Amino acid sequence: MAGTSRTASRTANTWRNWAGNVTARPVREVMPASAEELAEAVREAAADGLKVKPAGTGHSFTAAAVTDGVLIRPDLLTGIRQIDRAAGTVTVEAGTPLKRLNVALAREGLSLTNMGDIMEQTVAGATSTGTHGTGRDSAATAAQILAMELVLADGSLLTCSDKGTAEERAVFAAARVGIGALGVVTAITFAVEPLFLLTAREEPMSFDRVTAGFDALHAENEHFEFYWFPHTGNCNTKRNNRSAGPAAPPGRVSAWVEDELLSNGVFQVACSVGRAFPAAVPAIAKVSSRALSARTYTDIPYKVFTSPRRVRFMEMEYAVPREAAVTALREVKALIERSPLRVSFPVEVRTAPADDITLSTASGRDTAYIAVHLYRGTPYQAYFTAVERIMIAHGGRPHWGKVHTRDAEYLAGVYPRFAEFTALRDRLDPQRLFANDYLRRVLGE
Repeated sequence: MAGTSRTASRTANTWRNWAGNVTARPVREVMPASAEELAEAVREAAADGLKVKPAGTGHSFTAAAVTDGVLIRPDLLTGIRQIDRAAGTVTVEAGTPLKRLNVALAREGLSLTNMGDIMEQTVAGATSTGTHGTGRDSAATAAQILAMELVLADGSLLTCSDKGTAEERAVFAAARVGIGALGVVTAITFAVEPLFLLTAREEPMSFDRVTAGFDALHAENEHFEFYWFPHTGNCNTKRNNRSAGPAAPPGRVSAWVEDELLSNGVFQVACSVGRAFPAAVPAIAKVSSRALSARTYTDIPYKVFTSPRRVRFMEMEYAVPREAAVTALREVKALIERSPLRVSFPVEVRTAPADDITLSTASGRDTAYIAVHLYRGTPYQAYFTAVERIMIAHGGRPHWGKVHTRDAEYLAGVYPRFAEFTALRDRLDPQRLFANDYLRRVLGE
């Protein structure tokens, strides 16, 4: 090994992602405690001829973080570096879990504008793969980034924003959703705003009513999403809008019943039964789709946007033009109804406005997301493959962190700025220090 590193390093164990479908066997793991230590680890790996990949909490279903070289663990790269109230920003270390960031910001009377529906991921992992929530006007987590710091393949430390040099602006445009291809993110500066309240209205609604009124529901609400239960005509909708208050969180009993008992405990049992006895899935779906009741509550953002997710699953999600969402979803419903497929998990539909990030799934177009899931351990290939064909027909863009089969040739056709990203990668990492099999497939050699 070239040199002696100050960075915490150890012989690596097998690394597994959250869903258990991806493993990695790196030569060694490194846990840097600073950007400088991380840069040193990158230089050492290059000298040793080893590839480098960072891995967060493993919430991606793809092999984006897999390496047989050096695995960077960001466990020590956590915490808030700076809050600038005048500028409305927070700078946070890359390995900070979103849940810690959200709680810390709330204590300071601040919040991100929008967020996804879970907060277990690290800030760098979430943004690098394009994690998003739902929003009429407010976009994905990466679109809230104002500046980034990352270690490049030559071991140098680069800070980039849209106010820097031409090259720094190009890196910023791409690295916000960089899939780990351009460098290792060490810190992120997010836009934040004073803490606000959201009123959530959750309401069962029929599939036909939701799809017929989708455009109006999207237009009338700041954040609209819904879940359709396959084998039924039932959906559960959620509308989140800003509120003047007062706060009125769900009661402890109501929250436990809805979020823990029904959405996690009973649902886990239902999924286990459905996996063992597929013929029972339609009947279970009918019961499950009627179990959740209407409720309204008001709370701070992260307590409304996010929910506990303890049932493990496999997921594929595609971004389609928003105007194609209803047609694509109806095609998925028809597919399930005419096939022997037994689908125990709801299909999730969310939206995002167009953004200007090179490989964001919402880059340049107003977007709807259609996500399909199956309980972990259930064969998913037939279902996902059939749904993927529908999404491809609508110019769908797969979520970078979720199961899909698309390659660089296809992706170059649905991302107008794809060549811009790969050209930047050629400049920043010509030796492909940050490459792995997944990146070779989705970005090419």
